[in-house]
Amino acid sequence: MKEEMTSFDIAALTPELDRAIKGARIDNIYQINPTTLLLKLRQSSQPSLHLLIEAGKRFHLTSYALEKPKRPTAFCMALRKHLRNGRIIGIRQHEFERTVIIYVSTGRGDFQLMSELFGGGNIILVNSQNKILHALTYRKMRDRNILRGEVFQHAPPHGIKLSDSDFSEIRALGQLEIVKALTKSLSIGGLYAEEILLRAGTNKDAACESLTRQETDRILNEFHRILSSIKTGNVEPCIVVDERGEWIDVNPMHLRKYVRFKQKSYKTVNKALDEYYTKWVMEETVAEGSKETEKELAKQRRILKRQQKALKDLMEKIEQNRKTGDAIYAHFNDLQFLIQKIAGEKRDGKSWKQIVSSIEKEREAERVPAIHFCSLQPERLIFNVSVNSLVFPLNTRRSVQVNAADYYNKAKKAKRKLEGVKKALRETQTKIMDFQQQRVKLVKEKRKLPPERRKKAWYEKFRWFDSSDGFLVLGGRDATTNEILVKKHMEPHDVVFHADVVGAPFVLIKTNGKHPSEQTINESAQLAASYSRAWREMLDTVNVYWVSPKQVSKGPLPLKRGTFVIRGSKNYVRNVPLRVAIGVKIKEERPIVVGCPVEAISKQTGIYVEIIPGNQKSGELAKCVRRLLAKETPEALQKRILEIPLEEIQRFIPSGRGAIKP
Repeated sequence: MKEEMTSFDIAALTPELDRAIKGARIDNIYQINPTTLLLKLRQSSQPSLHLLIEAGKRFHLTSYALEKPKRPTAFCMALRKHLRNGRIIGIRQHEFERTVIIYVSTGRGDFQLMSELFGGGNIILVNSQNKILHALTYRKMRDRNILRGEVFQHAPPHGIKLSDSDFSEIRALGQLEIVKALTKSLSIGGLYAEEILLRAGTNKDAACESLTRQETDRILNEFHRILSSIKTGNVEPCIVVDERGEWIDVNPMHLRKYVRFKQKSYKTVNKALDEYYTKWVMEETVAEGSKETEKELAKQRRILKRQQKALKDLMEKIEQNRKTGDAIYAHFNDLQFLIQKIAGEKRDGKSWKQIVSSIEKEREAERVPAIHFCSLQPERLIFNVSVNSLVFPLNTRRSVQVNAADYYNKAKKAKRKLEGVKKALRETQTKIMDFQQQRVKLVKEKRKLPPERRKKAWYEKFRWFDSSDGFLVLGGRDATTNEILVKKHMEPHDVVFHADVVGAPFVLIKTNGKHPSEQTINESAQLAASYSRAWREMLDTVNVYWVSPKQVSKGPLPLKRGTFVIRGSKNYVRNVPLRVAIGVKIKEERPIVVGCPVEAISKQTGIYVEIIPGNQKSGELAKCVRRLLAKETPEALQKRILEIPLEEIQRFIPSGRGAIKP
């Protein structure tokens, strides 16, 4: 598979991206691995976009859900400091090189985020004075330096200038093959060099010096024709699929080189790049995982082999020692006499040599017990005997009973050790089975793309839920969303709620002209109560009132953002309990966290946990909630529930603290 974008890919992508993200603001920046950034972009009244930049590889929007790290790197924090909330004013390709520049305007000034997609790659932040502020990788090079505080310089251009009118210098390259000459001169890669020559009708292996002027003109014309099509947006983005169904390339246009392959078309260059590179990264990850799995599998098999040998050795040792003990007792008197004979002759002053010589003569005469004697080790006071085809040592300083007991004890000790080896062997066999299953799973996952990022509805920027009767209920999250909710989304037939305390969100029932039931009124009141200051003060209940939209205004005097004046009589819901249910419902085969009053959530899902005011911090509480949700979920979904980011649960915990309702 192709691993990095070409200059042609970038030339086709940048105008498309410029139209898509120009004017968007950088909501946040994540560094999802050492070489890859993810920029979350927001646009007014449109779903957020996610721009992926991988140094040296790729640059495109992505619609797939990517795991974000819990803690930002120093480089990521630096980019956030300068670029967060900045507005993108343009994006372009530097000349025809593999460098993409994002122009960002902020209250602190203008910046350029340089993405170099060649070589090892780099991502560099440059200020309005063209000085380097931060870089993913700092380095000194022969032709330029990437160092903080230095003036930024682009890498020297590769290939000839696009304004050159002919290829006369190529003919001067003599015997060099034309395909290699084009690759070197235009820095377009072998693929497009071959495509240009194919369209020009020129043999790619022809020597440069053999080309005529007409041939070089055709080559130049085909190069400019391809480039012009790309720059004017006359593209046919596609992924090339070989005869085995494997994706091998992605291009902004159908290439004649791939005429015998299937070329799967896409509406946009970005979508083609996103699908291709997401699959490529997935396969690389799976391949790396498979490599590690095979490595671990081989390691565990080596361990198993050693354990099986140890098991066999121990079992033989147990059997040998047990048989030896039995043999000693079966020939107790003979062996006892032999020990006494050796000890007695030694006390009589005989040398070891004399003792051995005497016993060997008796053995040759086949006298008992000398027939059992094999050899003597004087320095250790041990002699070896042979009984029932068993040869084993006996200690002359110990009785026959003690010698036999020693062998039985050795058998018992080996038996105890045997249990440990058997247990370790079973654990290793289990690990091998797990790695084998993991290998099968990785093979299955090879062709799977990660889930696409769910497109959020416009109202998900607020607190929201669907009431038991199907009414959409919205609440402010902070002063800004309070202001937006009332000013932009409040309609004359809605119902407006507010807890009877200072520091509470405005809540709307979007009635669409219908009359909400008392149940919906109570559920909406509970949302207003639970996310008010009363939760932080750990009250059990609070009063909530509701009014019509015409009673809500800014009043004659300037008010702080998110605050409004309520005129006229109020309708009260007394002693509203403070509690929130956090649950999970499955939508499009993925778990989605929802939070609302218990009565409302029970209509949507049976998997939920109820929380009340308390002192447990939101991070710890979210972990408890996630664990309890997973316990209530079918086993097939438990892993996916446990993978839900904690911040998705924390969003529903009022004031950042709480407790599980007993």
